[in-house]
Amino acid sequence: MMADRQVQDSSGNHTGHDHGPGHAHSHVPKSFGAAFAWGTALNILFVIVEAIFGFLGNSTALLADAGHNLSDVLGLVIAWGAAALSQRAPTTRFTYGLRSTSILAALFNAMFLLVAVGAIVWEAVQRVAHPEPVAGKTVMIVAAIGIIINGLTAWLFASGRKDDLNIRGAFLHMAADAVVSAGVVVAGAAILMTNWAWIDPAVSLVICAIIMWSTWGLLRDSLRMSLAAVPPGLQPATVRAYLEQRPGVARLHDLHIWPMSTTETALTCHLVMPNGHPGDAFLMEIARELKHRFSIGHPTIQIETNEATACALAPDEVV
Repeated sequence: MMADRQVQDSSGNHTGHDHGPGHAHSHVPKSFGAAFAWGTALNILFVIVEAIFGFLGNSTALLADAGHNLSDVLGLVIAWGAAALSQRAPTTRFTYGLRSTSILAALFNAMFLLVAVGAIVWEAVQRVAHPEPVAGKTVMIVAAIGIIINGLTAWLFASGRKDDLNIRGAFLHMAADAVVSAGVVVAGAAILMTNWAWIDPAVSLVICAIIMWSTWGLLRDSLRMSLAAVPPGLQPATVRAYLEQRPGVARLHDLHIWPMSTTETALTCHLVMPNGHPGDAFLMEIARELKHRFSIGHPTIQIETNEATACALAPDEVV
């Protein structure tokens, strides 16, 4: 992430600009390119197999899981593409580069998932009302393969889940898919033992409920991020209190915190410091602390030295 300190005096003239420590950009590690490639290939193959046998076995549970896995493939591809785009250098038109593509990717994935779930729910409800024979053994075998595929894909991302939010998301998503496939295996076993055809669409509805529950959080957070809301888990009041307590700061206004991507956060604010400009060391220390305490890697701070200055952006309701 880039720790960018751009400082202005109360007249708006630049008094300093520095790219100090911690300026390296943090994106999906290149070493996980192979993980994305293998994970995508394995899941595409499994989606094809699951869809074919779901159709032949007349199982909406398998078709529902195939739709879910297809959305996972799309999610992996979009996340992979967004990670590549986010590494492009800034231009005169896109001054932050294309970092926010990761936010758009998350929003698109959430919307696609909800559309797919709607189609599956429609079919499952009709099957509950009018059950049809289901090949329970086929359902069990194919879903068991899904446990292996999703488990292996999750393992590919396991080593990076603690260091990168996107990698952690991929790991958790694929691990959850393995659990869903396990549920389909249980449904197949229940059908074999009872011959109750309604179990298959009922399990489909349960799978859809799980998908919707997990997708709602993704949709909510991606919508908020696309509207430049403060990233989840970051408390603006805490950041404000830290800045107001810096030595020499009399007042703070025009504080804005927003996501540049799903992993990078930017901040701008005005600090009123009547005793004069504090110097570059002060600014670099704030940048380090914002990065360390709040994971804010791109702060831009304007210094105003006269409390009588009528800053047009001083009221909180003014943007």
